[in-house]
Amino acid sequence: MVALLALGAAVAVLRWLAANWWVLVVLALTAGAVAAAVLRARVLAARRLQLRAARLRLALSGPGGIDHMAPDAFEYAVRDLLQRDGCRAHKVGRANDQSVDVLAEDPLGRRWALQCKHKRDPLGGKPVGVGVLYALAGTYQRAHRAHVAVVVTNGRFSREAHRWGAEQGILLVDRNALARWAAGSRPLWDVLPRIPAPRGGHRH
Repeated sequence: MVALLALGAAVAVLRWLAANWWVLVVLALTAGAVAAAVLRARVLAARRLQLRAARLRLALSGPGGIDHMAPDAFEYAVRDLLQRDGCRAHKVGRANDQSVDVLAEDPLGRRWALQCKHKRDPLGGKPVGVGVLYALAGTYQRAHRAHVAVVVTNGRFSREAHRWGAEQGILLVDRNALARWAAGSRPLWDVLPRIPAPRGGHRH
């Protein structure tokens, strides 16, 4: 009986819709207008984010500057700067991050693995040592399949870190390079030398 009643109701609805087909047209037009409005809102929101990212400028010192950030906020700032440069970037730093805090892919197809070291006393504190580079060198290709390995700090690096980084191809962004990158409009690969070739094989 229930099945028969349901079938009868369905037939009645279909007959009513056949006689009042304009209702289906109105519903379809309404649904299309709503979908178009939602899509337009998403496109405009994405465009606003792109424009805001393109204008991103960060100072080292002063209120709200990089020196006053928490380590986690510093990692997000590095991600945002890479996005400003046109990269697809996301923060991955966590308890088992395998020595990488930010992963990015630049417009040329190079995959970047970045370790971020924020210093509370960037000028007088201890420099970033070579041990950080050892850890990154052991994971950036094997675990993250990256082409470019970078250590970023608002402080400085030890002499051994500079020497070993140059020998092993680990790029170092010290306080001076970070200031040029964060406060300017040049992408990171224009601030640093010796960037590996993209997947197409053409040199930067």
